[in-house]
Amino acid sequence: MTDTDTDTRTHAPAPPSPAHELRAAFREAGLNARVTPPDADAQTSVRVTLLSPTDARQLARLIRTGTKRTLKAARSLREICEGYRIDLPGLRVQQGRITLGPIRIDDAARLARLLDAVPQATEQPSTTADAAAVKALLDHAFPQATGGGTVPVSVRESSPDLLHLGSIDARTARRLIRALQF
Repeated sequence: MTDTDTDTRTHAPAPPSPAHELRAAFREAGLNARVTPPDADAQTSVRVTLLSPTDARQLARLIRTGTKRTLKAARSLREICEGYRIDLPGLRVQQGRITLGPIRIDDAARLARLLDAVPQATEQPSTTADAAAVKALLDHAFPQATGGGTVPVSVRESSPDLLHLGSIDARTARRLIRALQF
């Protein structure tokens, strides 16, 4: 057996194109829609055409049903954070995950304290050095409070008064909500 024989046997087949996947999903859902790649490079965009009004309504229902738990978790998380006066203006559902977005350092410090990262204190961090300290607190406290869930936290030079929180799945969001409730 040559190296070439081994390589051809161990490589998985190429995944189907995005247009093919969408076409198959429409067919499985009983929806009739034309799905075509607009050009030779099917990886960059897909066009959906000729969707009847009935099928469009059904597709909208399917999308809402499929994202219901994530949307509900995002809404609950926003409400509980507002109750604690933690501002998350960038909180949104994106690609099936909850993106938390930018957060002021004092709000991030409050969140960290609520997650038992540090004892309750009256002073609020406000410098870039404090941003790194609050990031470290969140990096430690978040998985503890959510039973292992993590959130990417970054400090950006372009906005030193903010931390940037990445995205979490709905399960982690529900665990975070429970941690903030108690």
